[in-house]
Amino acid sequence: MAAIEPLDIVELGVGDAQAGLALSTEAGWNQNEADWRFFLSKGVVFGMRNGARLVATAALLPYSAGNAWISMVLVTADFRRRGIATRLVDACLDVAKRRGLTAWLDATPAGAAVYGPLGFTPTLQLRRLRLARPREAKATEQLSAGDLEALIVRDASAMGFDRSTLLSEFAVRSGSCVVSRTQAMALIRDGRTARHIGPLLADRTDQALALIDAIVSSEAGPWLIDAAHSQDEFLDGLVRSGWNIERPFQRMRFGRATMLSAELPFAVAGPEFG
Repeated sequence: MAAIEPLDIVELGVGDAQAGLALSTEAGWNQNEADWRFFLSKGVVFGMRNGARLVATAALLPYSAGNAWISMVLVTADFRRRGIATRLVDACLDVAKRRGLTAWLDATPAGAAVYGPLGFTPTLQLRRLRLARPREAKATEQLSAGDLEALIVRDASAMGFDRSTLLSEFAVRSGSCVVSRTQAMALIRDGRTARHIGPLLADRTDQALALIDAIVSSEAGPWLIDAAHSQDEFLDGLVRSGWNIERPFQRMRFGRATMLSAELPFAVAGPEFG
């Protein structure tokens, strides 16, 4: 069999949003075109093309305080097992190194097996849960419109660095809202297949669960949430309420630790965003 010519790595632009969306849709992911436009306009997105067809991507999204997120590592089915994902992640790491950034990512178990040998260190574990069937409406304490600035401050406390650009962009999208109930607050946004809840911050587990209950009682869904695995009472409460665990994610870091989190979130903004 003749050797397959290696594909060149190219940097993508906002005009590639629909081609990127086709890749994440093929993989069954929840990103929509707005997510892709955010990565392509605010981050560095590498890709490979076979002719005019985009067949693989990886993105580096810079945040503040010397941090960046790697995500959207996608390879179409007929180009897998050729080392393409590793090459694209290496390209992201090269940019991070030149800019002096510590790189983070949330990996599936298969991804973690690839990223570990590259030098990534495991940190936080996550669990993605889905609530597929809508509930019947019931009497519940009314949700209040949340304060975006308060969410940004509390998210920075949980992450250890500021993500105001990301959260502000989420909040102004059609279908997005920040909600609160007692001492819990969360951001809700549209995805391709389901509404996503996160980040979610609260003082106590019962407050976080009460907010989730109010959210899913106010809309039909379906819903996705990416919960911190160590918030075990929260996870157990979600499962008892009918949420199903879909898959685990392993948060990993490449480079020196640059942040100190003051609190643990109950749920994160999503594995593609941290």
